[in-house]
Amino acid sequence: MPERIAFRMVLNPGQAAEYRRRHDEIWPELSAALREAGVSDYTIWLDPETSHLFATLVRADDHSMERLPLTEVNRRWWDFMADIMQYTDRNQPLVVPLQRVFHLE
Repeated sequence: MPERIAFRMVLNPGQAAEYRRRHDEIWPELSAALREAGVSDYTIWLDPETSHLFATLVRADDHSMERLPLTEVNRRWWDFMADIMQYTDRNQPLVVPLQRVFHLE
């Protein structure tokens, strides 16, 4: 059964318009890589007061999301976004997994 996951990232202050612009022009090859990895229904929200990004996505039972960081297109995207987001010391976006506490169908 597909699984919806959620996570939080942090945008650098004052970068909301740039973040939106870059995602409005997301590379087709990155979108394709996400879909090929079993990702769908991917949405990112911004809390403008904290610069926190809240994301949800659905991943297929047979997803391969763990291999996305190994792809060239994903690596290029992360390099492209590094100047406007908080990153780890491994040059990856700082991602905090979130736990679901309520769901209404």
